[in-house]
Amino acid sequence: MQTVLFHSTIFGPIHSRRLGISLGINLMPNDGKVCSFDCLYCEAGFNAQGHGHDSIPSRESVKRQLKKKLETMKEAGEGLDVITFSGNGEPTLHPHFNEVVHDVIMLRDRYYPEAKVSVLSNATMAGKKSVMEALKLVDNNILKLDSAVAATMTALNRPTSPHVIPQGVIVDLKQYQGQCIVQTMMLRGDYDGHHIDNTTPAEVEALIEAYREIEPREIMLYSIDRKTPAEGLIKIEMDELKAIGQHIQDSTGIPVQVN
Repeated sequence: MQTVLFHSTIFGPIHSRRLGISLGINLMPNDGKVCSFDCLYCEAGFNAQGHGHDSIPSRESVKRQLKKKLETMKEAGEGLDVITFSGNGEPTLHPHFNEVVHDVIMLRDRYYPEAKVSVLSNATMAGKKSVMEALKLVDNNILKLDSAVAATMTALNRPTSPHVIPQGVIVDLKQYQGQCIVQTMMLRGDYDGHHIDNTTPAEVEALIEAYREIEPREIMLYSIDRKTPAEGLIKIEMDELKAIGQHIQDSTGIPVQVN
């Protein structure tokens, strides 16, 4: 089983194809995965690997480690485009996510005021009041919607709660009133006897209707870039991805970034 975990709370900087030079923050254990999705394509592997033995880092630990890393980078004259919440699972599951975001913004303002703060989230906690308050503070509030069709979301994202359905996510994201970016992974393939394809005309039209409801400031389309834990998934090539993106942009009037 494919498993690529981040073994530290602060990692990088790395070069992100969507965000630039990015310093990562992992709010989950350093030796396991904690997520409310179990996506077939997740680079961190399946949830079955377990939560590991390390605990979720405390707010104080995240603040201390980030401060040290930013000081070191600044002294070395290193550049930084973005500080990104990512890592071994869903960052908004951290019990003090709101407070951590405030700490990160404060440290960003002190050391790299030109850098952006981004959160990569699967949107399952996007309707929670404290999470929403925090996400509205960051520069790039990037929320996932891979499919607006319930059966496809279930097969592709495999939510750990049966109550997570596309329409509920759409309702939550509408509350951001445009203060969000919607990110969609496009792929096709077979897994466990089921064919999965969110690039079909019906799937794309369902996404277009969802994007119209949410009215995000931007849409990010991307496809598989590295090995996935589920075998049999197929990357959507750039020409096809760009064509889908252009159709979505023409249909919604919302800028679409294709990577």
